[in-house]
Amino acid sequence: EPFRPGSFQTVCCLFTSLGYFDDLEDDRAVFRAAWGALEPGGRFVLDFVAPEEREQVQAVMRDARELRYDSAILHRDGTRIPVELIARTLVRDGVTLRMNIVRDIRDRVAAQARIRHLAHHDPLTGLMNRAAFMERLQHSLQRARRSDDQLALLLMDLNNFKRVNDSLGHLEGDRVLVTVAERLRACLRGGAQVGRFGGDEFVVLLDGVRGHGDGLAVVHAVLSVVEVPVETDGRSLSVTPSIGIALYPEHGTEAHALLQHADTAMYEAKARGERQFQFFHPEMAQAAYADLVIESQLREALARGEFELYFQHQVEPETGRLVGAEALIRWRHPERGLLTPDNFIAVAERHLLMVPLSQWVLRQAAEQARAVQRAGLSPVPIAVTLSHLQFRIEGFADTVARVSEDTGIPGAWLQMELTERMLMDDIPGATSTLQALRRLGVSIAVDDFGTGHTALAHLTQLPLDKLKIDQSFVAGLPHDRGAMAVTRAIVHMAQDLGLRVGAEGVRQ
Repeated sequence: EPFRPGSFQTVCCLFTSLGYFDDLEDDRAVFRAAWGALEPGGRFVLDFVAPEEREQVQAVMRDARELRYDSAILHRDGTRIPVELIARTLVRDGVTLRMNIVRDIRDRVAAQARIRHLAHHDPLTGLMNRAAFMERLQHSLQRARRSDDQLALLLMDLNNFKRVNDSLGHLEGDRVLVTVAERLRACLRGGAQVGRFGGDEFVVLLDGVRGHGDGLAVVHAVLSVVEVPVETDGRSLSVTPSIGIALYPEHGTEAHALLQHADTAMYEAKARGERQFQFFHPEMAQAAYADLVIESQLREALARGEFELYFQHQVEPETGRLVGAEALIRWRHPERGLLTPDNFIAVAERHLLMVPLSQWVLRQAAEQARAVQRAGLSPVPIAVTLSHLQFRIEGFADTVARVSEDTGIPGAWLQMELTERMLMDDIPGATSTLQALRRLGVSIAVDDFGTGHTALAHLTQLPLDKLKIDQSFVAGLPHDRGAMAVTRAIVHMAQDLGLRVGAEGVRQ
């Protein structure tokens, strides 16, 4: 029968999968739809179109439009099959015919859904990514302004997570992150939004809070689940979080301000130790600004050469003979005058300026040792206090060797001072570096001994030359019985191990 616009009839309806259908039953469903439109007593083709799509399909048929569009047909079990319909009109033997080509687009739809998901979610954990979370935060702020509600933003960082990656590899580190994400989702049901901003940084948004109390309840829940040991690679790993909290509207009314303040509070919590949390307060913003100013000035100071080295003599108590000198860095600030390390070292460590600063101290100490020798004086070892980052740099011993070669001094004229924690964080790595330094002739001293957590067994394994008793013990001598007992024990132990002993803060 010739095609009559508006008759809702399709004279020839050709459904072909063209190899796209991967299910024989789907092929048959499409074929039955086509055949039913032609065979008397068969089902009308629209019966196979998903109900919500029929109006659009009818409009295309009625208007005889030539187009390609997405729709859906029904499988006999009632499930929807997304398809692409290509509607065409053709004339054969003077008869106008309509043809519809149907293509299965399930793979394409799935791929598009995957792309949309990846655009808004972290691919590792499935949590919202930064862009999606910030968009959600903006919407929550708009609702909170209309309803006069409060919000809480929690920013969480895992302490020392880099050591997991370094020691076990990134695959095991990823497993830890996935476990943490799953635990966060499980303990934060009920409207809380969770995201991952990258690395080991997670963020939580709480709607409808009633002040600090609600925030504290969630913080304690997070701490209780995150710090539970994670089983990975056949061993149990414990990770501890540091959490910063900012409240709307108390700590900010805009998304970027809340996030910045939560970040500031998190770093304050991290500075206080592991498993800590901190609410933001305005004084932190002032301190953060001051920190930013110092960081900028430090970079300029390095470029302009505003640092100086001073040397504290180390003498033999019985004879008064000079046996060494300790290099002490000072900053000749153009406005504030001569600054001691407690005014800038912490900022340098937070902003990765400690490595270039420490390398400058090392080279300047070597230059000073050469100057002493050229002046005709008997050279004595110059002690350089190493930073944690500097000591952990791969090939640090090679750096010391280059400095020794460039300045023309033997390694025996240098002494490296490390804290107990620097040694204990990575015993195998520390031992390897210390052995390489010893081969250069450089001596090794443990600074502030007695205040850290050195396992005594390691003192017999590490290639050490000297223990420096912390001044907190020396200051109490000879009247403080506890300080006296600790100092006597350190001296006897060092003597039995063949190590030299130094005491900080001795006053004449």
